[in-house]
Amino acid sequence: MTLSHLPNLITLSRIALVPVLILVLKDRDYGVALAVFLVAGISDALDGYVAKRFGYISHLGAVLDPVADKALLIGAYVMLTILGNVPFWLMLTVAFRDILIIGGYLVYTSLHGAIHMQPSRLSKFNTLAQIALVILILAHEAMRWGWPMLIEGLVWLVAVTTVASGVHYVWLWGVKKHGEAAT
Repeated sequence: MTLSHLPNLITLSRIALVPVLILVLKDRDYGVALAVFLVAGISDALDGYVAKRFGYISHLGAVLDPVADKALLIGAYVMLTILGNVPFWLMLTVAFRDILIIGGYLVYTSLHGAIHMQPSRLSKFNTLAQIALVILILAHEAMRWGWPMLIEGLVWLVAVTTVASGVHYVWLWGVKKHGEAAT
């Protein structure tokens, strides 16, 4: 194994943290859950930095990284919903958007061939809002800080950006296909 595999190993470690996060949340140990979530976030930044800085970008990494991100966020949202910290409708919205994007990508590529999709700015902002909400809820529960208005505001921001970015991806696929048909 060479150093070029380091980003993928970091990403696999992030995937391995998902069941740890779920188990810790099951026990309602929000402080440890916050630490696990933050370590996973740092590993996300680290694997990207190492891959780009040293030219260790791979197809496997390009597939694993978003899978790790989605698994971590969906795992956190499902558990926080079960524990009563996130509204069911929000978890459903977040999960359905990801299913829509993954399913849409698979259907599109099977019907029309490979497509290179980069996350849009809206999608990146949505992911940032989703992460911020998880961190805020975990910190709120772990330290008993009273931030209900901030959490409520983030819940609605996540809802709006999740729906908007899902619609945006569907629109992009339609425009891309329409543009291909016109040429």
